[in-house]
Amino acid sequence: MILSCKNICKAFETHTVLDLINFQLEKGEKAAIVGLNGAGKSTLFKIITKELEPDSGQVIIESGIKLGYLSQHSTLSSHHTIMEEMLKTCQPLIDMENKLRTYEEQMAEKQNDPDTLESLMKAYAALQHDFEVNNGYGYKSYIRGVLKGLGFVEEEFDQGISTLSGGQKTRVALAQLLLTNPDILLLDEPTNHLDIKACEWLEGFLSNYHGTIVIISHDRYFLDKIVSRIIEIENTHSHIYNGHYSFYVKHKAINREIALKHYLQQQKEIKRQEEVIRELRSHGRDKLIKRAQSREKQLSKLDKLDAPAVMHDKMNLRLEPRVVSGNEVINATNLSKSFDDKHLFLGVNFHIKRGEKVALIGDNGTGKTTLFRIINQQLEGDTGFIDYGAKVKVGYYDQEHATLNPQNNLIEEISDAYPTMDVGPIRNTLAAFLFTGDDVFKPIHTLSGGEKGRLTLAKLMLSNANFLLLDEPTNHLDMVSKEILESAISHYNGTVFFISHDRYFINKVATRVLELTPTAFNSFLGNYNYYVEKKLEEEKRQLLALEEASNNTIVNNNLVSDPSPTGNKADWLKNKEEQANKRKLENQIKQLEKRIHELEKCITDIDEQLCLEEIYTNAEKAENLHNEKTAYEGELEGLYEKWESLL
Repeated sequence: MILSCKNICKAFETHTVLDLINFQLEKGEKAAIVGLNGAGKSTLFKIITKELEPDSGQVIIESGIKLGYLSQHSTLSSHHTIMEEMLKTCQPLIDMENKLRTYEEQMAEKQNDPDTLESLMKAYAALQHDFEVNNGYGYKSYIRGVLKGLGFVEEEFDQGISTLSGGQKTRVALAQLLLTNPDILLLDEPTNHLDIKACEWLEGFLSNYHGTIVIISHDRYFLDKIVSRIIEIENTHSHIYNGHYSFYVKHKAINREIALKHYLQQQKEIKRQEEVIRELRSHGRDKLIKRAQSREKQLSKLDKLDAPAVMHDKMNLRLEPRVVSGNEVINATNLSKSFDDKHLFLGVNFHIKRGEKVALIGDNGTGKTTLFRIINQQLEGDTGFIDYGAKVKVGYYDQEHATLNPQNNLIEEISDAYPTMDVGPIRNTLAAFLFTGDDVFKPIHTLSGGEKGRLTLAKLMLSNANFLLLDEPTNHLDMVSKEILESAISHYNGTVFFISHDRYFINKVATRVLELTPTAFNSFLGNYNYYVEKKLEEEKRQLLALEEASNNTIVNNNLVSDPSPTGNKADWLKNKEEQANKRKLENQIKQLEKRIHELEKCITDIDEQLCLEEIYTNAEKAENLHNEKTAYEGELEGLYEKWESLL
């Protein structure tokens, strides 16, 4: 056991947030804490980090364990550059490196003092060994790899942190935390501000991380990839599910059905007993009254089951556009856009038909939102044109929710937009988006970001629009709200074009994926998993083409000497492709490792030479060897970076 929470309770004034929270994690375990917004997930993290004290209960962390915590709202403040901030995490290695340089200078100075020189040489050799063991020659390339993985480019490494946006600062804080390599990682919404490529990199990093990880995240695809345990906080209590997020969703529903069945059976039996008791008492005879009293006593001792927590049903209201568009909704031809000599995209062509649910994906900065603004006629493209189909009405989802009147309540907001709509249908629509009971009378200025998002979507789907442009519609939504949105879009009979980094959402909703890059615009007829599958096939084809181009003779010989078996030819070709890719990768790694060993030996030989009297007494030879060693170390660092990328 590396981390244990025992009977954790926490209340703020009269509002209980956590009540008897219990779980424990072993070394190397990866878990997620899930629950509705406001359930107490971040509060629990703050209790674990001792930022908050529990009202009762205790957190037990194994002695000597290093804890790392990324808060949801990072407040990183520094006068350093990004790289300088990262180098702070490697200060022991930097100190060792500086000490090695100092030893080299001292050995050159003590050429006439054999005893001191011998002592320096021993200290130098011991320190150099520690430096190598702790990746001293590769730490700079490792830092660059982490920064690039989280979406930074080389040109940004020397940028001052004070000049960064909030999202960039959060990514810097995450990179810094990962580089410290804590025994326990607490990550509160780590995929916020990450594009899909950075999310995939982080998934790979955390999957191979040897420490214990606890994650709070609304990114369901991310959780499916990383965690093997779900800790749910619901109605102040904790429930444990040993599996990934999809396992949790499935088994939570099963457990609820079982609990509901037992609860209803017990309620039926209680009702039956109460009727028997009333019947016995109605006769007024002492003997029967005593029997009624006996039954009442037994009933009072019954361990009554609580009603299962209410689960918000998926939307069953079918929303339809007021005006049906033609079959051809939009055709875009040769669109391009640049800002201040910064090229975003060039020669974009696409078409969308009625009823399609199309996801637009791409790295941050490729121009996805810019493309949406061009489609919505808020911005002009540099080239190209857009043709809209017959009766197409565009509706745009504004992340800032500027169309909402903060003084209205929810009923008033819908009524103002649709004066002919009765209160009943308004309440039904709001209920479909998770606003029930007195929630519909809340002033809009009191709503959370996620609630405002749901209200904006409800208004949008009731509008005359039949072509919805949604820019990151799942931002700030909790998991239940995302499910509501997924259901709403799936039932919507109009056309939807949306930008999203939420791969789980894309999988559930998209019928097609469009990928925007600076040099290409690619269409994939399927959801996100289909897109990933096709991208992997494309990468394999490219690797095979490189293999065939560089080693054509060997491939041809193999085809002659190793004829296709009688089985399926496609399987055989696929197997040959995999073997070729594997051989190529193994050869690359082998060559890199060979050169790394050569350079390490050269550096060791130079260190030994620098300790020889005939060398350190000759300033010119010593300087030449030192320069040669510096060059070898620079090459070695680059090879380490390349080697790590291939593993």
